[in-house]
Amino acid sequence: MLIETQTTPDADVINFFPAQQILKKGSAEFVDAKSLRKSPLAEKIFDLGGIKSLFLTTDMISVTKNPEASWDDLKPLILAEIMDFFAMGEEAVITGSEGSRGTEEIIAEITGLINARIRPAVRQDGGDIVFRSFDNGIVYVELQGSCKGCPYALVTLKEGVEKILKTYIPEVKSVENYDKEG
Repeated sequence: MLIETQTTPDADVINFFPAQQILKKGSAEFVDAKSLRKSPLAEKIFDLGGIKSLFLTTDMISVTKNPEASWDDLKPLILAEIMDFFAMGEEAVITGSEGSRGTEEIIAEITGLINARIRPAVRQDGGDIVFRSFDNGIVYVELQGSCKGCPYALVTLKEGVEKILKTYIPEVKSVENYDKEG
């Protein structure tokens, strides 16, 4: 099985892109023992040691390692776990009832997606993006650094951030710039 990898501006994060679909829809973040119980895949990767967090989407597994851990040691083990996982045919995330999701769960997905997919790209341009709130389907983020006041900030928000968030999180209706004054 082919699994592509992608480094990010954060040296502690590598994105893995298996040829098979990981989640049917949405995304999921795993950062602690309680959340791990929902994902056999996350549990197996965390069991390798040196893992700080895991973020899953339909096509990507973003792994954040602890600073003292080495990618030279971890990367081949993670690739093996992903291949074994797909060979077993298990579900990446065990879902309960398909009812409406809580705001906390949606916010966790939003922040996970921003941290794994959006923030690295924004940082490459000398800026940053910070989640501020989620209210009635609207995500409020604050652009910082060189992105704050940039003439392309609205394009970044609507064509970049909003498209990505709406693709993976159906509850997101729009993304707006957080205005401290307003």
